[in-house]
Amino acid sequence: MMKADKLTWIGRVLSLLVALPFLLSVYMKVFPNADFAKGLEHLGLPANLTVTLAVLEGMCIVFYLIPQTAVLGAILFTGYLGGAILTHLRIGESVLLHVAIGGVIWLGIYLREPRLRQILPIRR
Repeated sequence: MMKADKLTWIGRVLSLLVALPFLLSVYMKVFPNADFAKGLEHLGLPANLTVTLAVLEGMCIVFYLIPQTAVLGAILFTGYLGGAILTHLRIGESVLLHVAIGGVIWLGIYLREPRLRQILPIRR
């Protein structure tokens, strides 16, 4: 079995990597362009939701990356992704990427939070 410090660092790296696309998404919502507006229209979302979505997404990122609130951040991200999954299912698009991102979010927090590994041990 890997040493706990190594698992923690792997979890931190995964968490940071999974947060980066969401940071880009927040940026695109705060500074939208014509392609972004077309994407919103394609999803059936009104443009006046962009600020609200950017704030929600930004809160998820902040809570997820701060160690003291990371579990809450993972829970909030799960809810946010649930909405994204429903939005894409409604228009007939694949949700595999969203499900995979959710899995990586939880894998990252699981590896970087020793208390979660105690509560939910992986047994052979």
